[in-house]
Amino acid sequence: MTSRKPIRKAVFPVAGMGTRFLPATKAIPKEMLPIIDRPLIQYAVDEAREAGIDQLIFVTGRGKTAIVEHFDHAFELEATMTGRDKSLDVLEPTRIQPGNLVTVRQQVPLGLGHAIWCARAIVGDEPFAIFLPDELMIGQPGCMKQMVEAYNEVGGNLISVLEVPEDEVSSYGVIDPGKRGFGPGAALTEVRGLVEKPSREAAPSNLIISGRYILQPEVMRVLEHQGKGAGGEIQLTDAMAQMIGSQPFHAVTFAGKRYDCGNKVGFVEATLAIALEREDMRDEVRAMARRLLAD
Repeated sequence: MTSRKPIRKAVFPVAGMGTRFLPATKAIPKEMLPIIDRPLIQYAVDEAREAGIDQLIFVTGRGKTAIVEHFDHAFELEATMTGRDKSLDVLEPTRIQPGNLVTVRQQVPLGLGHAIWCARAIVGDEPFAIFLPDELMIGQPGCMKQMVEAYNEVGGNLISVLEVPEDEVSSYGVIDPGKRGFGPGAALTEVRGLVEKPSREAAPSNLIISGRYILQPEVMRVLEHQGKGAGGEIQLTDAMAQMIGSQPFHAVTFAGKRYDCGNKVGFVEATLAIALEREDMRDEVRAMARRLLAD
């Protein structure tokens, strides 16, 4: 196997204003909205750590300080809990080693591609992962760990994909697939092209890009000269499409469940689904759901 640089860094674009969830997100970042008792950003960070990634880069904007504070040391809280003989184990996932969390600002909302480009100085000359926290990916192992395992086999660039009904493809980025069904768990597909939000008739497949990426650092140089695309924004999909053919590019079909927490219905679905999987509450939640559905 060819020696490859390990995936040590992850970029979390968290500068969005969360307008779909107003007024809840007027003063609270959407990434801090909780699914049960953990904010969305915590699920993404936990997934990164499971995959062996320890350097976290948050691309933030105005009003996003709560995200950083969530992963900071809370001396007063911990002292109070200790004084009341309460375990601090519940806070363990929020602890990040000094120097392993870096923030950069996206001062102008110019799209996902621009947000990633804002992290170029921190990423440097290393391959890196990207997490879109709105997309909650639940699996064993997690989505990024599955992707890192695939990266160790084929290198290059990888994206996570999921199959959706054909009438839903126009809402997503879609891949043009080549060779399919190889690699770890037969989960890999060669990527010949990428199309952002195609019509149902023009879509080359029903495999949609699902919020997790492993990219080579050359994408930063592509983004530097990337023009505006769909929605008048600098699209990451357009930059990735330019790299196809010059570097290996594969899709990993995620073995797990995806919840689109960027909209309210998906957020409610994720909350219910995860509650029904938790031993400490699933029986009560199931009984509650039956009562509500009976009314």
